[in-house]
Amino acid sequence: MSEQDLNAQNIENEESVEQVEAEEVEAEEVEAAEGTVETGEDRIAELEKELKATKELVASQQDSVLRGKAEVENMRRRVSQDVEKAHKFALNKFANELLPVVDNLERALAAADKESEHTKAMVEGVEMTLNSMLSALEKSGVTPINPKGETFNPELHQAMTMIEVPGAEPNSVIDVMQKGFELNGRLLRPAMVVVAKGNGVDTNA
Repeated sequence: MSEQDLNAQNIENEESVEQVEAEEVEAEEVEAAEGTVETGEDRIAELEKELKATKELVASQQDSVLRGKAEVENMRRRVSQDVEKAHKFALNKFANELLPVVDNLERALAAADKESEHTKAMVEGVEMTLNSMLSALEKSGVTPINPKGETFNPELHQAMTMIEVPGAEPNSVIDVMQKGFELNGRLLRPAMVVVAKGNGVDTNA
């Protein structure tokens, strides 16, 4: 083999080696690229998982905040109602203490001789005192229950006796022995009444 042929063969061998090396480098680059893609996909999946967990946490916290807000609102409403009731019915005991005074003044007027000149001034004084007392009670939310002529109501009236009254509607109140009173719609004392005989009335109500 001539020297020229040897040189040509060496050059060809070198080119083959270079080609093999180039192919190996290309294969490594492709493998590295594929690894990078796989790593990127894993990272994206991890980020998506973290995002989902974060969204769930935020939703849970929002729900907790809304529930807490609703509980605070309910508590505020209950406190407001309790305060309103306390204001409304703070006079309950005091009003009950005054009712016997009203009863006594009314009894005094009923027993007084209104025609006598000797007692006229006293009767007028008692009437003025009674009216002032009733006016003061009414301003505080205390109102009388005087159901004469009305149908008997066991929630507001206490039947003391029942009698037959010709022409009277059965179960109607024909007389009030003692007025009842309410405080802002709440019963303080039932009215003691006489009821016309009829069906369904319980004198122990």
